[in-house]
Order: sequence, then C-alpha cells, then structure tokens
Amino acid sequence: MAAGMFGIGDRGRAGELFFVDMSFAGLSCVYENTSFERESIMNHRIVSLIASATEIVCALGFESNLVGISHECDYPPTVTQIPVCSSSKIRTESSSAEIDNQVQTMVRDGLSVYRVNSELLDRISPSIIITQTQCEVCAVSFRDVEEAVCKLVRSAPSIVSLQPMELSDVWTDIQRVADALDDPESGKVLVSRLQDRLHSLRSRVQKIPRHPTIACIEWMEPLMIAANWVPELVDCAGGCNLLSKPGKHSGYLSLDELAASEPDVIAIMPCGFDIGRSLCEMNSLTSSPEWKNLPAVRNQRVYVTDGNQYFNRPGPRVVESAEILAECLHPDEFDFGHQGVGWILWSSD
Repeated sequence: MAAGMFGIGDRGRAGELFFVDMSFAGLSCVYENTSFERESIMNHRIVSLIASATEIVCALGFESNLVGISHECDYPPTVTQIPVCSSSKIRTESSSAEIDNQVQTMVRDGLSVYRVNSELLDRISPSIIITQTQCEVCAVSFRDVEEAVCKLVRSAPSIVSLQPMELSDVWTDIQRVADALDDPESGKVLVSRLQDRLHSLRSRVQKIPRHPTIACIEWMEPLMIAANWVPELVDCAGGCNLLSKPGKHSGYLSLDELAASEPDVIAIMPCGFDIGRSLCEMNSLTSSPEWKNLPAVRNQRVYVTDGNQYFNRPGPRVVESAEILAECLHPDEFDFGHQGVGWILWSSD
C-alpha cells in the first residue's frame, strides 16, 4: 500500500512499489512461535526482507531458522537480535509530504529506495530469501532480484516472492512460504485458523442491522485512501468501505472527494506510522476547512490506528486488523482489547 517501498510498511502505492539495491543494509522482525514438531525440515536458513513475511515465518514455527531480517521487522519482539540486512534511503523522520516527495523523486529517477547488505547476506549463507514484488514496471523485478542475489551470495539461495494485493493473496502467500519451507501442513493449519477467526467475526457483524460507512486513510499528505486487502477487512468488520476497491493499489484523492463521500467513520492508518507518529501528522488534515464538516469529525468517530503494525502488513495479523476495525465501527458490540494499543479515538482537544 502506501509507504512500504521506503521502509515503513509492506504496502505499495500505484507507481511506487518495491525497489531493491544490492549494496548496503539492515533487517529486524517477526511473529509468534507455534509448536509444530519438525526435525528434518529445520535446517533452513531464512532471510526475510519484508516485515509481514517475518511474521508469517514465525507464525509457521520457523523463528529459530531466521538468520536475517529487514530494517522494518520488529514483531514478534524476540527477533530484534537477528542480523539486519537492509536499510532505507528515505529520511523517514521527514513529514508525510516530504517523504512522498522523496519517493516520487526516486521513482522518477529510476532509483532504488532500499539498500541490501550483500556482504552480510553472503556471510550468513541463507538457503531461502523471502521478499515481495508487486510491479515489474516501476520496481526491480523478481527476476532481477533473483539474479543479483544468486551472483552475490555464494549459498545460492532460492527466492520466495510474495505478491499480496487482496485478502486471498495473504492466504496464498502464507501457504507459499510453508511450501518453500517443506512444511505445507503448517501453512494449511495456520490459514485455516486465521480464516476461522475472520469467519467468526463476520458471522457476528451480520447480526448487526446497520453497517456504518468508513474511509480508511493510508496517507495524510498527499491524501491517500487505503485499498488492497483493507476493503475486505472493512467488510469482515461490519463496515461499508468508501472510495477504494479490494485488490487495487491505494490511490490519491482530494479532501473535497473525501468530504463528498460523507463517511460515518474515519480510520487513520498511515503506512509505516504508529499512533504517535500519525498524531503528529494530523495537522495536514485538521487544518483544512473541510475537515471539521465531515460527519465522522462532527460525531467524534475519527480513530487513529497503528497502521505500521497492523493494516500495512499482509500477514497473520490481518485478523487483528479486522478486529480493530470492528471495535471502531461497532464500539458497543466489540471489545477485543485493542484500544490504546491498536487504536485510539482522535480528539481535537
């Protein structure tokens, strides 16, 4: 979706997707260990170059096989001691507008936004590298990454490329990773468990008579609306998604277009930003005269979420993302315990 390409999230905007430069680096991330018994298949040496893939690897029970991660990887916290193999060329401390300008300039000039430490990769000798490619026109292709890695890394690792665009792709990617790790059954079990949780949530919301409209904001300046798998999560959570379609890239829109949609609820989920960082960027929205007239603003139904940890990572925690939306859309019906961590109610005070 929005800002994954510059090292603060897994989603990619249309026209600004995954770039890799095999020169320098940093990595760190992952998920919750599960207790699958494996012996013969535990000799894999895994490098994950995307935060959601790290979470998938850990959820499948292969955290101990991780030998390298990306600079974005930070969950579960136990992965923070793993060598970091990538870094971002983007100055992520910049404002939303400045970050967007940096990305646009690099894309226009045909430059990569990531650095990958090929020397470190060679030293840690991975057998599998997991990455993502979503657009061969505006990003380094899977073939280019595979050729560069295999030339520079003597262990000749296999490359697993994930391509999440909609919710079904998340399940496919989980199974793809499990298959690559020679443990397809763990993928089937994990996918089934996650789908069951979403099905349970959907069953509960179907009993609620009114489903509010919601606009999910992925970037604040310039304004972008969340797409990819987010519209499907909205549906699972009992909402009517506005201004975007599932399986499509996140797109730009004006505040006038947002106002015309008259959202009952607004969820702020900038790619790569946690709640605190998002709050710091809210002025780009709240300073506009149209903002205060939005129904969601008038009725105090604006929620700031942790887009970095949840909505922008197409992995196991898409379920928690749907639960967060359910809490925001139907606060009298749902309490999964995410308030204060996954989201807060925005106030102009």
